[in-house]
Amino acid sequence: MFATYLIGLREGLEATLVVSILVAFLVKSQRRDRLPQVWAGVGLAVALSVLFGWLIEYTSTSLLSRSEDRELFEAITSVAAVVFVTWMIFWMRRAARTIAGELRGKLTEALAVGSLAVAGMAFLAVIREGLETALIFYSAAQGAAGDSGPLLALIGGIVTAVALGVLLYASALRINLSKFFTWTGALLILVAAGILKYGVHDFQEAGVLPGLNDLAFDITGALDPSTWYAALLAGMFNVTPAPTVLETIAWVAYAVPVLLLFLRPARRKPAPTATTTTVTERGADTGAEAEAEAASTPQRA
Repeated sequence: MFATYLIGLREGLEATLVVSILVAFLVKSQRRDRLPQVWAGVGLAVALSVLFGWLIEYTSTSLLSRSEDRELFEAITSVAAVVFVTWMIFWMRRAARTIAGELRGKLTEALAVGSLAVAGMAFLAVIREGLETALIFYSAAQGAAGDSGPLLALIGGIVTAVALGVLLYASALRINLSKFFTWTGALLILVAAGILKYGVHDFQEAGVLPGLNDLAFDITGALDPSTWYAALLAGMFNVTPAPTVLETIAWVAYAVPVLLLFLRPARRKPAPTATTTTVTERGADTGAEAEAEAASTPQRA
């Protein structure tokens, strides 16, 4: 449940920040008449994301009758989810400082075209987060089939993200988003490593990869699967007491280099010149926009 809550919180806050930047720009540009189009685009993105998540689940449970096919499908979605997670956290690290300006520029162009362009721009800005959330949630929650806990945790994470976004927009809350995205990014890397490990196990059960019975180690005596802490490790990072050799190799081969790359010290950029327009000089940023631009390359925690 913690893993899916983290997914909902992280992806939800990214989407909420995007929406708050669009809304703030329209309000300060005296274009409130275009707000319904923005909300229509956001609503459509959310609806399609839910539909995508349902379609994945329906495909796995209803369209695939053979257990080997289901295992293969779950393995492929696990690998795809790991790719999306990795791309997402590194993209946010690179683009956080400029995302507000880019969104304002695209929205300005959309306003010149018409209402459909505004709705389409809002839709495209949110749909990526929604599709990522659906895919990553499905992969992270595979081990809890039949349990509504992961779904409730995901919804709780999204609700928390929306509440934080509203407070940031109203300038009632200031948080260090750079540290937030650093900590959540590092935790998501460990979650992704567990998803990849789960995917490798599914490939082995589907007969695509060998070594299903070749265990790397067995610490069941020290890490009883029935204990709460074993369940916590398995649910968060898919750490199990008796993994196969390939599962262990996949977990380590992904988690170690990706964490090192993500947490490495950022290169310091030269100080802005006197002609550079600052956030204060523009006077157009809300608390949410300023925080979004402040979430630049993560620092060491």
